[in-house]
Amino acid sequence: MDLVEIERIKRLKYSYCRAIDSCDLAKLESIFTEDANIDYFGGSYRFQASGRDDILAAMKYAFHEKLVSCHSVTMPVIDVLTPTTAKGQWRLMDYAMNLSEDNKVTVGASEYVDDYVLDDEGNWRIKTSRYTRVYEQVFLQEQHNLTHYQLGGGHVPGPFTYVEE
Repeated sequence: MDLVEIERIKRLKYSYCRAIDSCDLAKLESIFTEDANIDYFGGSYRFQASGRDDILAAMKYAFHEKLVSCHSVTMPVIDVLTPTTAKGQWRLMDYAMNLSEDNKVTVGASEYVDDYVLDDEGNWRIKTSRYTRVYEQVFLQEQHNLTHYQLGGGHVPGPFTYVEE
């Protein structure tokens, strides 16, 4: 078992989650292979894209300045299959609130399965990523009650915002 490579793959997936939540397209570009594919199947959606350019365009559309999100992955099971390929399985817990859709909140858990490849520069990249929901809850929240959020540089004052006099 190659624990160094497993740890490097963990860092890649954690970087992916941070890049999703901050809509950091430059970071996401460095995470996916050029020919990557994604297929995320939820209770209320199916999010598919082929090729890094299409993935980035879809992410830019989905993770906009009016969407607050937090993605967290745990329980990794990673197998290094060859010196340049690996497979990983993760549990995702996520929260998203779309302020442009009447504060629509999606909360859930999913089971990710990813394929990774080592590029010519020695960096692990995501080649395929797919998940299926374990559970999903969608509801409208009357008040967003946010005191702060960041995504694409956005900031929303909420009813609990502290204002210094």
